[in-house]
Amino acid sequence: MQSYLPIAYISGLLALLAIAAIAVFRQVLKTQKIEKALSRLQGKLGTEKGTAQEYYELGSILLDKRIYVQAIAQFQKAIKAETLEGLELAVVYNALGFTYFSQEQYDLALRNYKEALKLAPDYVTALNNLGHAYERKQLAAPALEVYEKALTLEPTNQTAKRRADSLRKRLVPSS
Repeated sequence: MQSYLPIAYISGLLALLAIAAIAVFRQVLKTQKIEKALSRLQGKLGTEKGTAQEYYELGSILLDKRIYVQAIAQFQKAIKAETLEGLELAVVYNALGFTYFSQEQYDLALRNYKEALKLAPDYVTALNNLGHAYERKQLAAPALEVYEKALTLEPTNQTAKRRADSLRKRLVPSS
């Protein structure tokens, strides 16, 4: 029995190393794909006018890389292209709001989340983001209202449920 113990230990170690190698390889491929898209879009949009979708895609990549000022510029170009409408345009406004939120510019974030919701009133992600921005501005009552609206649209929304419960506890005076 003892002679199998080292073999089992080495086999387990090799399995862990193989899993780690696969995870690293997948991350490298993902990073390469993003970098290629970034390079392609920056090259194209640097020399010619792009589509709203291309500006949005570039803005999203820049947002992921936390290059906020450039991401904002790309999202604004996507909006100015005037080819998106409805939910597609709401997604761009939501992303723009999230970019401002990430920089702690909550008033600008609120404005863009509200614009997204004008275009798509049942856009639950924008509702969650709006609620979070209200919370950061210490506006608990409007935040709770927004989270409750999100829950009426999507009762299984865990983010809205968790945040609404937390806000209810803070708003209800203890006796």
